[in-house]
Amino acid sequence: MPKLRNAATGMTLTEHLAEARQRIMISLAAILVFGTVAFIFYTHILNVLQEPYCRATPKHCLFLVTAPLDGLTLRIKIAFFGGFVLSTPVLFWETWRFITPGLKAKERRYALPFVSASIIFFCSGVVVAYFIFQRAISFLEAIGGHSLITEYNPNQYLGLFILMMFIFGLTFEFPVVLVALELANVVTPARLLKSWRYALIAITVFSAVITPSSDPFSMLALAVPLAVFYFMAIGVGKLLKK
Repeated sequence: MPKLRNAATGMTLTEHLAEARQRIMISLAAILVFGTVAFIFYTHILNVLQEPYCRATPKHCLFLVTAPLDGLTLRIKIAFFGGFVLSTPVLFWETWRFITPGLKAKERRYALPFVSASIIFFCSGVVVAYFIFQRAISFLEAIGGHSLITEYNPNQYLGLFILMMFIFGLTFEFPVVLVALELANVVTPARLLKSWRYALIAITVFSAVITPSSDPFSMLALAVPLAVFYFMAIGVGKLLKK
């Protein structure tokens, strides 16, 4: 019985699955390698991640460890997050390498710009979350009152911090996704421009709901760039459609 092949890629289902497996294995290997690097440089990374806490509470920013395994758990968590962030160029490249065979020749030329933009926007989201986290900590400490003694568990602190950076990084991919949808004719720049009021409301609500720290500074730090990205994506879509 002849094997069915995808008309766009010329590959059978088995070949698609083998391709996906290869891409996943390469991505996991990259995370493992960079995660090992992050594990080795754990102390330096921890100091960097602790910096917003120390800026918010300069007189006392030590972590409180309450269980014997907290230190090991913390090191593994930092190794995994560090491995994921450092390997993002590989992850995005492998994702696009898997998608590219199904694209038309005209669409394939956008692969490298899209990969580059994806990396830049993800890293930008992580950086924004890093610098806004000090204000989030200050807000959460102030709203709790001055009678509370601040002494964070490192796993809870970094769990919130890492989640925030991860969400900001993924959310900052918004303009890349929007431009891709425009190129795929799912939406048009004219339609997006016509719906800008609803889009801004949706962005504001989304930012308020998804911000892990629930403070107004982080919400604005997410909502304002997304609003700018929305109009920027419309402009880029118009240029690419010409």
